[in-house]
Amino acid sequence: MKLQLPEAVNTYFAISNGDDPARLATCFHPDATVIDEKRTHQGIDAIAAWQREARQASSYRVEPVDASQRDDALTVTARVAGDFPGSPVLLKHLFALTDDQIRSLEIAP
Repeated sequence: MKLQLPEAVNTYFAISNGDDPARLATCFHPDATVIDEKRTHQGIDAIAAWQREARQASSYRVEPVDASQRDDALTVTARVAGDFPGSPVLLKHLFALTDDQIRSLEIAP
């Protein structure tokens, strides 16, 4: 069963799986923040650089497998499989959305 996720979140996962990274500006707020592996990436340019670095470091696919909403927070658990040690892993993606765009994203085990 396919999860019903906000369009911005679907776009983010499509980009994570190799879709056009120019679409980041359509799903992230201009001042958005991403926290991944204890590193903070602030703004579209930094988020685009983070995506490029991740793609260059390894080949992977991200598949959302569960989602829960609590107040303004959306938590999506995704299976990440690729050519990296420990693959596959389940990672939690905690999204905060504002005006149908991702305002913040934190990725954690």
